[in-house]
Amino acid sequence: MSSLPNLLTLSRILAVPLLAFFLWWPAWRLGYLVAFVLYCVIALTDFLDGYLARAQGTVSKLGIFLDPIADKIMVAAVILVLTAQGYLRGPYAGDVHVIAGLIILVREIAVSGLREFLGGIQVSVPVSRLAKWKTTFQLVALGALILGGAVHGPPCQSVGEGCGSIGESWVHLVGLISLWTAAVLTCITGWDYLRVGLKHMD
Repeated sequence: MSSLPNLLTLSRILAVPLLAFFLWWPAWRLGYLVAFVLYCVIALTDFLDGYLARAQGTVSKLGIFLDPIADKIMVAAVILVLTAQGYLRGPYAGDVHVIAGLIILVREIAVSGLREFLGGIQVSVPVSRLAKWKTTFQLVALGALILGGAVHGPPCQSVGEGCGSIGESWVHLVGLISLWTAAVLTCITGWDYLRVGLKHMD
């Protein structure tokens, strides 16, 4: 447990409540800016703990267990808080963007259960390149939505009535587009995992 990679992974988990705290007030732009910096640091430690574990030859069962949990806790917490504070909202479509976040959350829960089942029968499912792209778009989406809060403040449900133009909230829109891209890739990769799992459920 005392290895640096494991400590970095644990620090990511412990940082999630702090991240949620800074996201709690939707109109607090400074808080969202701090949250964005913290989010970037957490993402960096996600890369570092895996890199160090492989480079130092200290890959442990605890690290293998904690790493995906840390990722899912952060993603779930950010999506839930941003949804509660109205940041999964956009011009014309309104709250429909919440569906993209819901798709991602459902997939994470389903795949976690499926991996636990397959692990019990000694079947491993390697992470595909498409799944890595899904993770990339997911990280970009959440980061952009947080940064949008720092740059633009709370999003408006529709253009007009003091909400400005779509061009004035481009960071937020990048986040929403990336979130939907991640949701589509989530469905594709989720089906791939399910197809493998079904072969071992007879």
